[in-house]
Amino acid sequence: MIVVIIKATTMYSFYFSRGDFMPKVSEVYKEEKKKELIQAAKKVFIRNGYVQTSMQDIMNEAGISRGAMYSYFDNLDHVFMEVLKEDDQRDMQFFKASDHELLWPQLKHWLGMQQEIIENIHASLLQAKAEFFLSSRYAKHAEDFPYLSQRYNEMAKSIEAVLNQGEYDKEFQLQQPAGSIAKYIISFINGLMLDTFQLGHEQTKVKEQLAILLFSLENIICPHPAAKE
Repeated sequence: MIVVIIKATTMYSFYFSRGDFMPKVSEVYKEEKKKELIQAAKKVFIRNGYVQTSMQDIMNEAGISRGAMYSYFDNLDHVFMEVLKEDDQRDMQFFKASDHELLWPQLKHWLGMQQEIIENIHASLLQAKAEFFLSSRYAKHAEDFPYLSQRYNEMAKSIEAVLNQGEYDKEFQLQQPAGSIAKYIISFINGLMLDTFQLGHEQTKVKEQLAILLFSLENIICPHPAAKE
């Protein structure tokens, strides 16, 4: 059998075999399509939460067939894990230390972003996350979802790395271990998010709470005076 492959576009490769003409979707196209599906799924999870979302809801949002949907994802849990990974990358990328910028202003900017997110908590994935973590499937089979532990560890390590870099560069004088500070920040933000989702930002006073967090971090991290200007 003679098979000839012609690369025609980034979307398709064309295969000729025994007179057949069959397009094969390229890896680049599949990756872009998967990203589109993840964004569509994210919109549905934000709107409906986890419990009230079905694969059909996501298919309808994305305008995709069942066969096409299941060629990318095994089930709803698989979709949700991919949505979480995509959402987490925003924070992971933010905590990549730069050789050219002071780290304290970056940390303050990130906390400002958290304020905006928390004050608009109903436009976030928090409801879906809470419902998933409280679901009987997760409670009984947490070992089937290793990413949930991994995401916490990765976030903690990302923040810890920035703190250690700041100390190495003499920008910070850490008064507590970097790992403990990182976990303190995560716990504070997660708790404030959950309380605000349940009670509303008017009651939890998000801006004031984050100001206290910033004050405590300033005393724990002790940034160089030049970084605070």
